[in-house]
Amino acid sequence: MDFHHQGLDITTGQKPSEECAVAGYMGNSAFTNIIFALKALQHRGQESSGIATYDGKVHIKKGMGLVSEVFTDDNLPGNIGVGHNRYSTSGSKGLENAGPFIISSSLGYMGISHNGEITNTHSLREELKNKGYIFFSSSDTEVMLVEIINEINKYGVYDGIKKAMFKLKGSYACAIMINDKLYALRDPFGFRPLIFGKNADGYIIASESTAIDSVSGKVIRDVKPGELIEIDSHGYKSIFVVNHEISHCMFEYVYFARPDSIIDGKEVFNVRYNLGVKLAKEYPCNADVVIPVPDSGRSQALGYSVYSKIPYSEGLIKNRYSDRTFILPNQKERYDAIRIKLNTIKSVIRDKSIVLVDDSIVRGNTMKYIISLLKRDGAREVHVRIGSPQIIAPCYFGVDMKTKDDFIADNKTIEDIRKEIDADSLGYVSIEGLKESIGINDLCLGCLTDNYPDVIPTGAKPNYT
Repeated sequence: MDFHHQGLDITTGQKPSEECAVAGYMGNSAFTNIIFALKALQHRGQESSGIATYDGKVHIKKGMGLVSEVFTDDNLPGNIGVGHNRYSTSGSKGLENAGPFIISSSLGYMGISHNGEITNTHSLREELKNKGYIFFSSSDTEVMLVEIINEINKYGVYDGIKKAMFKLKGSYACAIMINDKLYALRDPFGFRPLIFGKNADGYIIASESTAIDSVSGKVIRDVKPGELIEIDSHGYKSIFVVNHEISHCMFEYVYFARPDSIIDGKEVFNVRYNLGVKLAKEYPCNADVVIPVPDSGRSQALGYSVYSKIPYSEGLIKNRYSDRTFILPNQKERYDAIRIKLNTIKSVIRDKSIVLVDDSIVRGNTMKYIISLLKRDGAREVHVRIGSPQIIAPCYFGVDMKTKDDFIADNKTIEDIRKEIDADSLGYVSIEGLKESIGINDLCLGCLTDNYPDVIPTGAKPNYT
């Protein structure tokens, strides 16, 4: 969407956030199935939620908050629908930017839920305004929807969507409803995940396989990069696949997706476990205990422990019912809130040399605080191991990492970072180790290398959906 986003991990206050979850359903009890799917995808968006269904006319409800807060005793009619969970910034919290988006045209009703980021939003919006289209939000999803409708009006559904694909730059994984038909659309690079499956009542499209599990469904397969799939009451068919360079987001595997998800054939837990093993090989340590930063470092810490034969233990406990820290106005207040969120298990860490494992370091302030907390409560040494390489560059494809000033690793050596966070040693998994652990070579590594798979339009800033 056409705004900046500062959603930080509610455990550490410093992690990047995925922007959205999408779901679509065709079959009996569409609304109920979408509710279950969105709840399973709540980790991908917690600021607003929305669902639109169709039974000859559109029924839509959106609201700010979690799925369970927005939908209480609702039941939208229809055998087809799309749903959306969203993150937002303090400056853009409002229903005008919440998904899904609906538009009425000569074709009928069209609704879209979108995860990703359209990098040429500004130029497309101006071009469409000059053609007479009116916009009601600052969202790039609305621009995407209008562009698709514009092309469909000229070329029909299939060719129109294909024409729009070549004009839309950036990342998009979409569930699209056009009257009584459901479509899955994934950008040609395949940046963001999109999966479809089937249960006893019908077909489901979702950002992650866990959403399909939540409705007692079976995964059929991932939507291919550049593919449009049509689903109706008779089944599904692949309409087209655009052949293109593939560039899956590595951060889906490192941090965003649930560990029980399977994305593009790779189980996320297994990838993160492999990253821990790789860390133990690349950065061994003579220590007493391996502990994770909850919850993001658990799988990696387990892999590190098993390979190194250093015992694994929980050493940091998270208070799951404290307020979110990312909305607080200054670093001192965020630290105070983090103090309430995290506490140590003294018997595990006292007088011990610790390997502290997490998935990433972005800004570094909270990692520094966690190390100080462990040492304050008796840890003798804290050796930090990170399951991703150093993040040095912004993301333009749907992750809220905005400018180089945000990154502790920018223009710093590992030794510089070690000193800044006060760790006794520090190791990041290598880029080759990352690729081997994921088991996919076609990855977007722009935030690690400052080398992007697509041309970034002049003047583009990272915006999020």
